[in-house]
Amino acid sequence: MFEDPIPAYRFAVTLDPGDFKMPSTQADLVPLVVLGQFQEAKGLGSELEVLSYAEGGLNDFMHQLPVRHSWSRITLKRGLIRDPGLFFWYAAGLTQTLGARRNGAITLLTPGGTPAIAWSFFDAIAVKWMGPDLSAMQNAVAIESIEIAHQGLIQFPLSLPGMDLF
Repeated sequence: MFEDPIPAYRFAVTLDPGDFKMPSTQADLVPLVVLGQFQEAKGLGSELEVLSYAEGGLNDFMHQLPVRHSWSRITLKRGLIRDPGLFFWYAAGLTQTLGARRNGAITLLTPGGTPAIAWSFFDAIAVKWMGPDLSAMQNAVAIESIEIAHQGLIQFPLSLPGMDLF
């Protein structure tokens, strides 16, 4: 059954273990992050910078010339757990010039739990880690977040109308 549009409340995030750019001692500190640990994922996007160029004699429009492409930073949030994997990933990037780069994917699921669309990102590095806001006056879940910069994003459908891929 094809569902369109797909609701955005069910998704899974995976981060691959450290890659070849990390020394093995650091890669051991950066474990695989398990599916479904995140309650929020933001920043799936990109932008093409253009240069406006006015050509002499043509006054009814300006040429829009492509200059460079950039990717938005992805922010992942989850309830704080005792596994310090996200902080270790961020800390590993502080000690190496190349950082602790990882690949990952965010998969949107249908209400029935079937994977529908996935976004894979490449050579991601943790650029910001935020610990929880603590307040003795509130009974709320402690939330940590990590912001990652990456060098590419690919979107691909995992299921098509009338076609079950799983």
